[in-house]
Amino acid sequence: MALGEEVYAELDRRLEPVDAARLAAYPGERPGRQPVHTCYVPADVVEPGLAAEWGRLALEALDEHGLPDLGLGPATVEEVLPRVRAKLAAEPVEDLRVDAEDGYRGAPEAEDGDVRAAAAALAQDLDSGTAPPSIGIRAKSLEGPTRRRGVRTLDLFLGALAESQGAESAALPLRIVVTLPKVTDVEQVRAFLPVLTALEDAHGVPLALELQVETPQAVLGADGAATVARMVHAAGPRLLGLHFGTYDYSAALGIAAAHQSADHPAADHAKQVMQLAVAGTGAHAVDGSTNVLPVGRTEQVHAAWRLHAGLVRRALERGLYQGWDLHPAQLVTRYLATYAFFRGALPAATARLRDYVDRADAGVLDEPATARALAGVVLRGLDCGAVDDHEVRVGGSLDPAVLARLAGRRPGGP
Repeated sequence: MALGEEVYAELDRRLEPVDAARLAAYPGERPGRQPVHTCYVPADVVEPGLAAEWGRLALEALDEHGLPDLGLGPATVEEVLPRVRAKLAAEPVEDLRVDAEDGYRGAPEAEDGDVRAAAAALAQDLDSGTAPPSIGIRAKSLEGPTRRRGVRTLDLFLGALAESQGAESAALPLRIVVTLPKVTDVEQVRAFLPVLTALEDAHGVPLALELQVETPQAVLGADGAATVARMVHAAGPRLLGLHFGTYDYSAALGIAAAHQSADHPAADHAKQVMQLAVAGTGAHAVDGSTNVLPVGRTEQVHAAWRLHAGLVRRALERGLYQGWDLHPAQLVTRYLATYAFFRGALPAATARLRDYVDRADAGVLDEPATARALAGVVLRGLDCGAVDDHEVRVGGSLDPAVLARLAGRRPGGP
């Protein structure tokens, strides 16, 4: 060897700060479970028992209308349908957002009372153990006309939640998710962080943040930069995800209403930029909604279910593991498409992971990055109930701890 130690030392001196900065900005996958969906419910219709009621209505729609051909195959539907029914009965809503923004139709003077009543309803469900695993609120944006109203709503909601829970209650969630809509500038994110800190201090509830990407300025700034990437790193560890706003974004681009959809090329572009922005940070890119709801006559319900199942499957294939649901009957196709996806991926993923762990010569040479992706899919299937622990453990090489390590999930809490 011709190089002296001083060459290696100089290389370390120059690159160790780069290594540290990269690890701080890209810490890797969070340890907690990512929900498969977020259900947006207007603040004025949130009542105790909401999640169970959504599950009941979903099962009622399934029983009343039956299933159309969703393109999943009869054998797959037969396999997953009992699981979906069990999910709808036990945990129909994984993530709930009280909506005081676009979905809210109450009068301005009624908003204070509506958000306080919604908080009290959620507090009752938390006390009874029937609340969804993740809950939060979407208030109005930080644009000038709605800025004060949005922050006031957050203050009232969190105050009412803490008040309803009582000082001695242990039922408060580990965190409340605050969804900030219509973000246009990174400075809005920076300015909002001390507001979240003040709300935490005032009400004693840890807060996480989600940003809605529904304006062109959030994707591409005036300087030609990807604004959303700057927003992600400005938000830092508070940020759980970026939620795509299908219809606001499409309308802002001038796309005709009849062609606004989650699978439009313009929507795909925005979501791909979002995926690039969050990759490695621990935050997630989240698909938007469809406004074609499964209501009305059976043929209308079936058409909406076929559309929704196709969009959910399409998003999963593109690495978007969470989306919006706006109606209880959408839970039917959310879970059918999701469970079919993860169960379909399970046999090949577990076989390749066992070969990777056991270093078997199986004809496919998987790299660590591929093993990370395979383990991530299996873990997501476990998290949502699509697959069972014993199905993954067959063969003895895999268990959730091994999968979490292979997937790059950070140790610790949610």
